[in-house]
Amino acid sequence: MDTLTPERRSENMRMIRSKDTSPELTVRRLVHGMGYRYRLHVASLPGKPDLVFPRLKKIVEIRGCFWHQHPGCIDSHIPKSRADYWKPKLACNQSRDAANERHLRSEGWTTLVLWECEITHRHLLTKRIRRFLR
Repeated sequence: MDTLTPERRSENMRMIRSKDTSPELTVRRLVHGMGYRYRLHVASLPGKPDLVFPRLKKIVEIRGCFWHQHPGCIDSHIPKSRADYWKPKLACNQSRDAANERHLRSEGWTTLVLWECEITHRHLLTKRIRRFLR
């Protein structure tokens, strides 16, 4: 049972952004500090990837654990209320992510997916990004 009124829940959902999220801004600052330059949300690529490194032909995607259903993550649960709405919606996000990755790979792009829950481990995150962008 949802504790919020439908109007309040709708307002909360409207406030959730797809760009310039806290995890994305954290990764952008980190990558910029490492000396790499990138393009943001390139519309000509499938899924408008978060960080695009055209010269390297590499992409970094920052995904929310709930919205993209991070396997094994505590934040990737299906809400108890309106599960019949959420299950197909979240499954569609996952299938769209997979299709976008396949399309990008077929065009020669390499993708690194960073999950929201991984962003807090800054030292490991830095090592992982540095290794990917070499």
